[in-house]
Amino acid sequence: MNSVLQCLSNTRALHDYILREEYTADINTTTSAMKGALIKAFGALMCDLWKRSDEPDRVLTTAPFKSQIQRFAPRFMGYQQQDAQEFLRYLLEGLHEDVNRVTSRPKPITTDIDDSLSASQKSMEAWKRFLRLENSKFVDLFVGQLKSTLRCTVCGHASVTFDPFWDLSLPIPSRSGQVRLQACFDLFTKEEVLDGDEKPTCSKCQKRQKCTKSFSIQKFPRILVVHLKRFSPQERFRGKLNTTVDFSVNGLDLSPYSAGQTPCRYNLYGVANHSGTLFSGHYTAYCRHPYTAEWYEYNDSRVHVMNQRNVNSGEAYVLFFELAGSTHV
Repeated sequence: MNSVLQCLSNTRALHDYILREEYTADINTTTSAMKGALIKAFGALMCDLWKRSDEPDRVLTTAPFKSQIQRFAPRFMGYQQQDAQEFLRYLLEGLHEDVNRVTSRPKPITTDIDDSLSASQKSMEAWKRFLRLENSKFVDLFVGQLKSTLRCTVCGHASVTFDPFWDLSLPIPSRSGQVRLQACFDLFTKEEVLDGDEKPTCSKCQKRQKCTKSFSIQKFPRILVVHLKRFSPQERFRGKLNTTVDFSVNGLDLSPYSAGQTPCRYNLYGVANHSGTLFSGHYTAYCRHPYTAEWYEYNDSRVHVMNQRNVNSGEAYVLFFELAGSTHV
């Protein structure tokens, strides 16, 4: 929880939204399960964290916030080890719900998107349908759109779908040593053959056929969260993947994985690190200050300045990137 909170608190656009109390005008008391209680607790914690930061050796309690996230997601009751990416997903979902601009649920659209539309038109229609239900500052910042292409190897017909994502979970192509982050993206977007029991039904052939499936990114979010799959299901009984994933701190170019025309060059500003094993471990965070650009290591109650060169390590688990040039948007 601490490592995720530190990464979010150093997200400049979110930092400003909370500390300027802009969120108070957006609180949703109708469709939100928490009626604003979660984002109020989050806001109070962020304000304590930043507005009194001139007091040395000050320790904050996260107990009031923790009680609210436990109300929203009871799975986080107690103090056993939890997964940082899973916690982040639930937290963003809860915060989004509390400031969702959709205050009354519209009637669901039951028809499929017209197959005769171009890919870009389908993408826009899918995004518009998503925003009918889910529309908030958190969506503005964190949500992108994934393009999935299913192609029949018999008739060549391609079925294209578009889905929103809050983060990208990337497989790691090696059990040890060092790989580049781009190798993880390469594996994530690599064309996969679906055959045998996995054969899908081709909408043109109207029968199960051997197909290929591939992903690309249609819409890049302003804040890109990348989760490195160190605990994938097939590795569960073989231990954690301690491969060092080498990533660019500045100017990460993801254009090779883009299906659309959106900007896709990113700067790193936060890392949630995990040391230890699947069953016992410890989380820390490395974050770049949103205004001074200095890097800090956050280790529960210990915080100190660190060298940017040390940000890359074999313990990196969740990476937070900001779209280059978006700080001043």
